[in-house]
Amino acid sequence: MTTQDIEFGLDSFVPISVDESGEELSGDVVIRNTVEEAVLADAVGIDSFNIAEHYRRDMMDSAGHVILAAIAGRTERIRLGTAVTVLSTQDPVRVYTQFATLDAVSNGRAQLILGRGSLTESFPLFGLDLGDYEELFEEKLDLLTRLLRDQPVTWSGKFRSPLTDAYLSPPLPPGHLPTWVGVGGSPQSVIRAARYGLPLMLAVIGGPAIRFAPLVELYKRALDKYGHPQLRIGLHSHGYVARTDQEAVDIQWPHWAHVMGNAAAERGWARPTMDRFHSEIEEGSLYLGSPETVAAKIAWVIRLLGLSRFDLAYATGRVPHEQKMATIELYGREVIPRVRELLADPEADLAASVRPGATSAGSSNARG
Repeated sequence: MTTQDIEFGLDSFVPISVDESGEELSGDVVIRNTVEEAVLADAVGIDSFNIAEHYRRDMMDSAGHVILAAIAGRTERIRLGTAVTVLSTQDPVRVYTQFATLDAVSNGRAQLILGRGSLTESFPLFGLDLGDYEELFEEKLDLLTRLLRDQPVTWSGKFRSPLTDAYLSPPLPPGHLPTWVGVGGSPQSVIRAARYGLPLMLAVIGGPAIRFAPLVELYKRALDKYGHPQLRIGLHSHGYVARTDQEAVDIQWPHWAHVMGNAAAERGWARPTMDRFHSEIEEGSLYLGSPETVAAKIAWVIRLLGLSRFDLAYATGRVPHEQKMATIELYGREVIPRVRELLADPEADLAASVRPGATSAGSSNARG
């Protein structure tokens, strides 16, 4: 694999954001702004734009396939997919028809990441029992992979009506709709991805990325065990790019603290602090700073884990649209080319460039 084969994407939860005066925007404006952000991503050379799936008042991504279809009509080359499709609470038949149609209207640019969902609000919303969490995902993954690979499908399960010699439309040309399994750290989920012969997307949203290295090795061994070739491995993490490290800190910190503060209250986590924020920048999974700082850290983690895809969940929280557009521009025009350049140089000491304290964002002055 060459550096040109590595995919660099953007992921969005379509969060409610604020304008530059701090006033909250309405959901319809946020959705239209997200379309504009994807159009810019296409223009600046980013490889993919991916939308997650939540059913919360602060996220407008509950029908990502509709937003992606709108983006498809205004773009030419960027791949369009999901940062996660919560398959446990979806109908695999409907997922197939939605994304096969997206693939058709986008001329073969659709892709999927399937997950169980770390947030569980969709279970009561769709009348499903959270006690069936594992069994739902396993059964629905089995059906969807069959629909993607070999129609007609005859199938029966516990949670939906059976299928007999079922053909679905539109048909997918061979090799279309690449489908990954998203994993947040469960070894069982890693083994499942390997058992189904699907590429692995690691959702690393906190702590050092190196702790996922054992899961990468487990995935590779499991692929061998199940008789599959070695497949692609990707990583999804949060970040923000600005002209300088300090500017990135100043823009992202209040919005990151707002999101993490809400999560702390909801899940019983420790409250966010500036020290924790800087720890995630320096040693953890927050890819934040100037183009050079972010590029060095992305190149380092790609080499560390042997990745073939990196998706940046850009601008955590209520960051204004104008600042999101600015980070997309820098990511596409400066960060991605620099990452490819660093990876092409076997002599580059990538570890040195991401040591704690190596950037101004980690200095004592930046901590405030």
